[in-house]
Amino acid sequence: MKNVAKARRWNSVWTGILYGISGLTLVLLIFLIWNIIKEGWGFWDINFLTGASSNTQAGGGIGAQLFNSFYLLVLTLLISLPLGLGAGIYLSEYAKQGKFLEFIRLCIETMASLPSIVVGLFGLLVFVTMTGWGYTLFAGALVLTILNLPNLTRVCETAISNVSPAIKEASLGLGATKWQTIVKIVIPTAIPQIITGVILTAGRVFGEAAALLFTAGLTTPKLNMAADITSPVNPFNIFRPAETLAVHIWKLNSEGIAPDATSIATRAAAVLIIMVIVFNILARFLATILHNRFTGKKRSTKKVG
Repeated sequence: MKNVAKARRWNSVWTGILYGISGLTLVLLIFLIWNIIKEGWGFWDINFLTGASSNTQAGGGIGAQLFNSFYLLVLTLLISLPLGLGAGIYLSEYAKQGKFLEFIRLCIETMASLPSIVVGLFGLLVFVTMTGWGYTLFAGALVLTILNLPNLTRVCETAISNVSPAIKEASLGLGATKWQTIVKIVIPTAIPQIITGVILTAGRVFGEAAALLFTAGLTTPKLNMAADITSPVNPFNIFRPAETLAVHIWKLNSEGIAPDATSIATRAAAVLIIMVIVFNILARFLATILHNRFTGKKRSTKKVG
């Protein structure tokens, strides 16, 4: 009985410590968000959000940088998500245990620990200089894929591995092939965790600056929707230089080439953190909808009712 009471007491102590750490983390997050929004108050001004990209004049807007950030996010996800999901499927469902698999995991861990500035210099050498593309959105998307692929692969592998073997066996027992089971059963079940990997990727895309300095560039031409898609001023041309919002904030704080650079930078930082929060909420909401749809929870609830 004494041992049971002691175990319960220690359990209560460590539970309290964990709750305290969680509460402290929440307080720090709220404090951080509040201070950034407070310093950047007025960030919702439509002229600021859609204004000219030039920061050489007082009151310069962030319209082009805002568009570049979202466009770069889409390009990066289009490249990294199929690769990360495919690698996760291979590692969890097809790869055999052995030295080769251990070597692959070692490579993934090594890539995950690479500093972004080093990956950016690699992108400068390969995607900017060797290819002859120069500073482009595509080069930025490729270097961000290198940065995000290890984490996205690990998240997808873990999500797929955590799917109950009973579900897989039931699908196979009904006559489905292994690939059909993965596509129609395993991936839909693992979608909430896979979305977590997408959110981590999006946060890296929105907040990365060091790697993009060497690949996407520090400037954005004056964009024109009417221009040809191959023109460097067409917003959807992936082979044009593009300054993202994070790079723009760094540039304003380091160079200070605008009279109100500090004001622009703080408001841009507020917009950036709002973007990350909104994307996280929407991604979680979408994950819940997809999970309920694929698992049939909503339909089954209606039938029971």
